[in-house]
Amino acid sequence: MSTPATTPDYSQGAAYVGGQYVPIAEARIPITDWGFLRSDATYDVVTVWDGAFFRLDAHLERFMASCARFRLDPGLPPAGIADVLARCVRLSGLRAAYVEMIVTRGQPPWGSRDPRQAVNQFHAFAVPYVWIANEAQRARGLHLAVSSVQRIPSTSVDARAKNYHWNDLTMGLLGALDGGADTVVLSDGAGHVVEGPGFNLFCVNAQGTLVTPAEGVLEGITRRTVIEMAAALGLPLQVRALPAAELRGAREVFLSSSGGGVLPVTRVDGAPVGDGAVGPVTRQLVDTYWAWHRDPRLATPVDYGPDAGSE
Repeated sequence: MSTPATTPDYSQGAAYVGGQYVPIAEARIPITDWGFLRSDATYDVVTVWDGAFFRLDAHLERFMASCARFRLDPGLPPAGIADVLARCVRLSGLRAAYVEMIVTRGQPPWGSRDPRQAVNQFHAFAVPYVWIANEAQRARGLHLAVSSVQRIPSTSVDARAKNYHWNDLTMGLLGALDGGADTVVLSDGAGHVVEGPGFNLFCVNAQGTLVTPAEGVLEGITRRTVIEMAAALGLPLQVRALPAAELRGAREVFLSSSGGGVLPVTRVDGAPVGDGAVGPVTRQLVDTYWAWHRDPRLATPVDYGPDAGSE
């Protein structure tokens, strides 16, 4: 007697690997893939909130640009990638999801060091929505440390193309956590802050102007959204170099990330930002960010269908 086939459990997430859809716990890539061996890959993350992708077109555009920058081929056009992402979400049944698309270099023939001979591999997955700050941190504001670790310069690895070269971010974060902070921002080696692990940085400086670093950063989609919100709300904003001293003297500080949107910071290097409470500009931008998720121009609804959560 044959054993009845079990229905795959996608409740914790679904992945697309090797041309097949599998539960997230079963997703694997070969150990010989240069994406693993050399961090030779690019990726992007789009979120689903209330059953709709937020700014999917912008994420796909950046993903394709990152692929072109690193000479990686996803093997699918943007519309095909969108279909894979949507199917991962539909299989999982998640209404709030963190959805990642990845291209790894793959593996060239044994003995070859020529990346042009590798067959690039496209992968994707959807898991429950990821917050890079927990509920308590979002309420009181994050404690941020400015690290002496220098961010990898864009002349070496282009920060505008999303990548897994995170050793500098990881070492900076370890130092910040060891010192009692929640997270970290790295410097450019010239006294300016740039970005942290998975987020861009903003401050409201002593003159009341929003400032965000211009160089040496990933041009985040959430960062773009904050810049657009500031324009819509009539808030003055400058995109330029941000000295660490200006950050430490700011009225308000916040992070921007797909993993939570606008996230307040209330301490920098152990000292309170402003009066040590989440500021009014930050609160206004938090509210606006989530309100924009309901804008049909920015939201792409997921077609879950009657078989969501199974296949």
